[in-house]
Amino acid sequence: MGMLRAVCILGPTGSGKTEAALGLARSMPVTVINYDSRQLYADFPIVTAQPEAHEQAQCPHRLYGFLPTAEAMSAARFAELARKEMVEAQEAGRVPVLVGGTGLYVKALEQGLADIPPIAPDVRQWVLERMGREGPNVLHEDLAQADPETAARLHKNDTQRIARALEVFLGTGKPLSVWFHEQKRGHTGVDLCKVGVSTTLGELEPRLRKRIGVMLERGAVDEVRRAWEQTPEREAPGYSGIGCAELLAHILGEVDFEETCDLWYRNTRAYAKRQLTWFAKEPGVRWIRAEGFDRLPGLVRAWGADCE
Repeated sequence: MGMLRAVCILGPTGSGKTEAALGLARSMPVTVINYDSRQLYADFPIVTAQPEAHEQAQCPHRLYGFLPTAEAMSAARFAELARKEMVEAQEAGRVPVLVGGTGLYVKALEQGLADIPPIAPDVRQWVLERMGREGPNVLHEDLAQADPETAARLHKNDTQRIARALEVFLGTGKPLSVWFHEQKRGHTGVDLCKVGVSTTLGELEPRLRKRIGVMLERGAVDEVRRAWEQTPEREAPGYSGIGCAELLAHILGEVDFEETCDLWYRNTRAYAKRQLTWFAKEPGVRWIRAEGFDRLPGLVRAWGADCE
């Protein structure tokens, strides 16, 4: 197998990436491959805005809604799964189109991952005990001191990733972000045509507010309640996503509904802002406005011809 080639549509939450991918599917045979860490979870199709059945019916969709709430996903394992799907799509004569918002997953796929040495078990244990005692918010503040770059991209409730970033810093003396910057670049055999959906935070704000309203109408609260009945573990990785975390706190009687909705919106907006910053630094992106999506097939065909 030679070079693995794929189109990668990136952009913040709510910017219209699914729309862009489906537009592409109307003019060429594509397989859509998810690279959003939240849309992997089986229990949360509504809260994580997974493409709906009528959208998924338009072309093959892979890596959506298969992961149990209690299971974590690493960037390395994601890259392995995505490569397998890309190979299958290419062998079927289809263009793999990666769609999502988890920048680290794209990095893992395109550049490989940092070769971090194993962390001593006592360091891990110490971090996890502190997490149990003091909670993720306190540890997130510690991480912001030690590794501001990693802290900026992690949600304050993301126990799993905060713990990992802290244990790497304590166990190796070097922040996780530095490990990523120093990693060996590029022998992954993956070539991505990166297309960014260009938007501003101001344009996204009303869309994000409206989208939360639609999710609530479609049964977001019941979705999280059902997940909790199946997996009543507060630390389960599936609950750490935005929307899931806020709704779970409401279901458990810790936050009233109005405050929950407000928090959900504020955290979504903050996440979109972090994504805008992350993707703006991404090299080699062709940026396109939603009203210019009809130019996408031409862009992809030209890229394909350049690759021949």
